[in-house]
Amino acid sequence: MAEEKSPIRVKKIGHVVFSVKDIEASTKFWTEIMGFHVSDRNEQGMVFFRHATDHHTIALAPANKDGEAPQHGHPGFHHIAFEVATVSELFKIRDFIRSKGLKIIYEGRRGPGGNPGVEFVSPDGFQVEVYSAMDQIGTDGRSRPANEWSRATTLEEAVNNPLPGTEYR
Repeated sequence: MAEEKSPIRVKKIGHVVFSVKDIEASTKFWTEIMGFHVSDRNEQGMVFFRHATDHHTIALAPANKDGEAPQHGHPGFHHIAFEVATVSELFKIRDFIRSKGLKIIYEGRRGPGGNPGVEFVSPDGFQVEVYSAMDQIGTDGRSRPANEWSRATTLEEAVNNPLPGTEYR
């Protein structure tokens, strides 16, 4: 029997998230030194940065000291995300990831950026996200208001309840 071919067709590396000790010092670094712009801050203290029109290409999460797993509770790498062309691809990707026995730790849509996605853990313990339909920031520099973030806990819920002004393919 032939090996099942992966349905994941990466368009680009979408974003990288770091856990940091000092969110404000790191925010200054990414804005004043690296030239990024803040798109949003969420209620958990994460900061989302852009350099072009994608809502975020770098994000920072505060490192917690309350016993979380090392990749989420200590300064360092939090996760990497890869963009695919359509939201409909995410369903095939989710099923494929499950069929390979990888642990899915999240699916749906979170908040800032509005992008539906699937997050899972690599065999080495790295968190990987595959997503589509990231919000774009226009020339006015404004992102989607927080009252439109409309989180979803499954891909089905995200597709059945699209964000205002969004059409999923």
